[in-house]
Formats: sequence, C-alpha cells, structure tokens
Amino acid sequence: MRLTMREAASLLGVSESKTQRWVEERGLPAHRWDERWYVNRVELWEWAVEQGIPVSRALLEDAGRDRDASPRVSELLRAGGIYHDVPGATKEDALRSFVERLPLPEGQDREFLLDVLVAREALSSTGIGDGIAIPHVRNPILLHVERPFVALALLRQPVTFGAIDGLPVHALFMVISPSVSDHLGILARLAFVLHDQELRTLLRARAPADRILERVEIVESTRRTGEYPAVRPST
Repeated sequence: MRLTMREAASLLGVSESKTQRWVEERGLPAHRWDERWYVNRVELWEWAVEQGIPVSRALLEDAGRDRDASPRVSELLRAGGIYHDVPGATKEDALRSFVERLPLPEGQDREFLLDVLVAREALSSTGIGDGIAIPHVRNPILLHVERPFVALALLRQPVTFGAIDGLPVHALFMVISPSVSDHLGILARLAFVLHDQELRTLLRARAPADRILERVEIVESTRRTGEYPAVRPST
C-alpha cells in the first residue's frame, strides 16, 4: 500500500519537509507517480529499521499484514542455518566468512554476492543497533535462488559495522530471496521478530540454535514481542 509523503511523515513523527529532506540526505525510498511522491509501507519499515528511527506502531501493524504472505522467519532460518563462531576481524572478513557458509545453489558466484554486500554497506550500514546487522542485497533477483531463506551468523568476536548506535555487531542476519516482493516481506517479518528483547539477549549470549529458533517461534505464534526501543539518531 502506498503512502503519501504527509502520511509517511506522520508515521515517522516528523514534519513533511524533514521527510522530503531524508529522501535526498538519508536515502528514504520514495517513488514518483503522476507528479507526486509516494512511499511503500514495507520499504519505509525496512528503511526505518536500518536507520534506527522509531516509527508509529500503526506502521508495524501494517507491515505485519504485508508479511503474512511470506514464510515465517523460523522456517526461513531452518532453511538458511544458524552458524556459531563465525570468524572475521573486520566487516568484510566477517561477511566473507558468512557467505562461505550460506547454503547457496551449486555454481552460485559467492565472490559476486560478497562484492554486492560490501558495496551495499558502503552506501549505508545495515547495522540496526544492539549488536545486530541485516546485510542484504537490494536486487535479490540477481542471485537466481528458487526459494528464500534467512541465515544467522553469530560472530566469534564483535566487529565494527558503522551501526546507528555505534556498537560493534555480534549477530548477522542474511536475507536471500528470489524476488523483490519476497525480499521486502521477509525483512518486515524479521524486523518485527527482532523487536523482542529476549531474542536479542539470546543473540548476545550466542545461545544454541534450538533456543533461538524456539524464541522466534514464540514471537511469531503470539505476534507479541518484549518491545525493544529503536535508537533515535542525532539530528
């Protein structure tokens, strides 16, 4: 569902003029149609999560409706895997180690995927705060995978990631999907799950995979989280 810039501003809790500035200054995703600017709800949710900007609960609820067509995060994590003790002293090293572990189809160019992820990070960090990052590609169709999955890397040591709160990252979620619609729906589901404080505690403790999956399933089945406040960046 499309939002006008005024509606987007209301959900973000800022003025319409500031929202317009964010399009140019911070990459807020907006699309021009019939001489007016619009924002997709799920894209706005993804951007707000990446930027650490608190948004109205109404947007989360709408994102929840949009994500109903996507597989559950718990199912996607089982397909993609949870990897402990992933090495890497730098952001690129950690991403390389993670990409090497992904269950990609035979013949998939992992170096290409790494290059795309590194280039994506150069545009803006995917660190969302509290030691978590969601590296992903903006054009998932290029990967030519049949089914989407989410993989989780729990790093051997925290890595500087340029996250919005300045904290090093210890947990990487990788979203791999065959289409843009799948990509956005999965990100919306993942963003909702990661609002859960208990899940974040398990990630910080590098808990066993079964405990992490169990918590994700609880959050998805109850559709409730122990809410974690997003970090508001300085203006």
